[in-house]
Amino acid sequence: MSDTSMQGIRTVLHPVTDLAAAKTVYTALLGAEPTADSEYYVGYDVAGQHIGLVPGGGPQQMTSPVAYWHVADIEAKLAEVTAAGAKVNDPVRDVGGGRLVATFTDPDGNVLGLLQDR
Repeated sequence: MSDTSMQGIRTVLHPVTDLAAAKTVYTALLGAEPTADSEYYVGYDVAGQHIGLVPGGGPQQMTSPVAYWHVADIEAKLAEVTAAGAKVNDPVRDVGGGRLVATFTDPDGNVLGLLQDR
């Protein structure tokens, strides 16, 4: 097993159908105003975690929340999990600001994410 410095789940993205309604609920739940707020994404940074709201599931067409494990080397970790039987859902891509993300599916069809900040 390689050392890809697992940093734990620190980001969870939630697909939402009504961004304004979801923003009201999550603001109340988290007790904080969003740190990112646009028509295509609302994000909160609370207690060392990032919670994101993605209207319509975004371009990746999420249908359920996706937890993202933060890793030091996304390519190595993606290779490691696929060698263990996972299937790549969305390959590594840059989403801006040096942030790389990828998703894969476990043997039961659960979508899991990887995230690396450069």
